[in-house]
Amino acid sequence: MLDLKHLRTLTALRDGGTLVEAARRLHLTQSALSHQLKDLEEKLGAALFERKTKPLRFTRAGLEILQLADQILPQIRACERNLEKLASGHSGRLHMAIECHSCFDWLMPAINGFRDHWPDVEIDLSTSFNFDPLPALLRGDIDLVITSDPESNPAIHYQPLFRYQSLLAVSHQHPLAQQRRIQPQQLMDETLIHYPVQRHKLDVFSRFLTPAGVEPKATRETELTLMMVQLVASGRGIACLPNWALHPYLEANLITACQLGEGIWPTLYAAVRKEHSHSHYMRDFLAQALETCLRDLPGIVAADVPE
Repeated sequence: MLDLKHLRTLTALRDGGTLVEAARRLHLTQSALSHQLKDLEEKLGAALFERKTKPLRFTRAGLEILQLADQILPQIRACERNLEKLASGHSGRLHMAIECHSCFDWLMPAINGFRDHWPDVEIDLSTSFNFDPLPALLRGDIDLVITSDPESNPAIHYQPLFRYQSLLAVSHQHPLAQQRRIQPQQLMDETLIHYPVQRHKLDVFSRFLTPAGVEPKATRETELTLMMVQLVASGRGIACLPNWALHPYLEANLITACQLGEGIWPTLYAAVRKEHSHSHYMRDFLAQALETCLRDLPGIVAADVPE
């Protein structure tokens, strides 16, 4: 009666927290997911979760299936990886560059998990803060770039990882802390603290200030997210950061976060050369990275499948 599809469905529902997000993660419509859950409940003769509850609550039957899923699905994934290694050989190279400063927190666990399964793949990691990574990718100097700024090129495949919300961090005492939504003109007299990268690669400029023709009074650069948050908390400026990167500092009540306009939701991508995108270990790394993100990062949503 139960199959792997049902285990994956309930896992996505638990990890996504809502039917909408679970459907997105499974690449289904919400209607198709609802029908699938209803059919399963009818076959089992029991409800799997309580409707219209926030946060989502599972019934005893739903928890039983989730317990089974947590036992079975990791074993299935491990077996699939082993079969891929047997089919393709164990060795290869995976040199990565990161355009996103705050990506290290989730990328390192993904790399560690990947290294356990592919010990003979040569792994290297660098930041792309001082060079343009896409030409290096095309030349073959590196094999993967984590970026939120894709550039159209027929030789590059962009794998969507997830969507995140860019939020404005301000001190608790800042006048903007009392406002739910911030407009570009309200940042004209502010010192904007940001990572040391080109402006067109920063969401706050490319998606918010520049289209409105607004320039902040001053800017300040720092490479460390923690330093940026401390400067904001002490009233030395404001900063724009991903919602998941701000989460621990908001939980610690160090700063306040405000929405930029109607909301800015960029997509983070993994860029690889097209001829490399179908290698077994590359596909496995991307799958592990996506799984790690969706499991560990608060506030993100699954990205749409590319055409």
